[in-house]
Amino acid sequence: MTSTLSGVATLRTNLAEYPVTKALRDGRVTSDIVKLDFCGPTPAHNGFKAMVRENAFDAGELAIVTFLQAKAYGKPYVLLPTPISGRFQHHCAGFNSDFGLINPKDIEGKRVGVRTYTQTTALWIRGILRHEYGVDLDKVEWMTLGDGHLAEYSDPSNCTRLPAGVSIPQLMLDGDLTAALLGEDMPKDSRVRTLVPDAHMAAKDWFARENVVPINHMFVVHESISKQRPDIVRELYRMIVESRELTEGGVPAIFPPIGLEQNRKGLQLAIDWALDQKIIPRRLSVDELFDDVTGSLG
Repeated sequence: MTSTLSGVATLRTNLAEYPVTKALRDGRVTSDIVKLDFCGPTPAHNGFKAMVRENAFDAGELAIVTFLQAKAYGKPYVLLPTPISGRFQHHCAGFNSDFGLINPKDIEGKRVGVRTYTQTTALWIRGILRHEYGVDLDKVEWMTLGDGHLAEYSDPSNCTRLPAGVSIPQLMLDGDLTAALLGEDMPKDSRVRTLVPDAHMAAKDWFARENVVPINHMFVVHESISKQRPDIVRELYRMIVESRELTEGGVPAIFPPIGLEQNRKGLQLAIDWALDQKIIPRRLSVDELFDDVTGSLG
């Protein structure tokens, strides 16, 4: 954090432009006490490793799994109750139907591709496969391209590294992987089916029962700023909320809400599943993700 003579603090910020952050990024939402220097990379997730390993940013978005790991390993960031992105994840596991139709349980004993084991999309879809369809995740060989964002973390023993430069979608299409956990990278190919049967309807049914939209990214701030300048943290919250309110066409219908209590169930689910999937070394409480300042926002 740098401050000018006028008292305006500048925060090195890693935040992508989404519909809900566009007004923040394009200057429609401003502040008299804080300026956001959007110096992060595109896409923003390319900055997550630098954030948790090198304190490269003062504030910005962070994948919820990366934040849970950062908290567990003592990194100096604190959560604001402000999701930046989120969606249903049931459609994010796919397979090539040319090699036969498969059900979720059929991936046990097979090779399934995922960019990194700790990817947030992977956390959610694996949890769905386990808790909704009875998949034993320990019996799957997870084929990964890279390691997670936290230097302290090592993947579980049933993870195997793929050769550098290969394409997980292509390996899945070629039948070298039984299935793949993919977000926006799912091939637009008529042969590709979702591992979860009728994924769209399954997601609607799940939401009707759980009332949770899985969180992908949330806004975080360095804990030193929260300690020294709680006024700036409150201002960040105001700006994020205002930017959401200025979303063209409104906030998407399927999107995580603002607020700690409104997100408590979703955050608890992320913690429970991260522990279950050997992503965090200990059980966290939802409340320890926040501090006295950020926990009181809204």
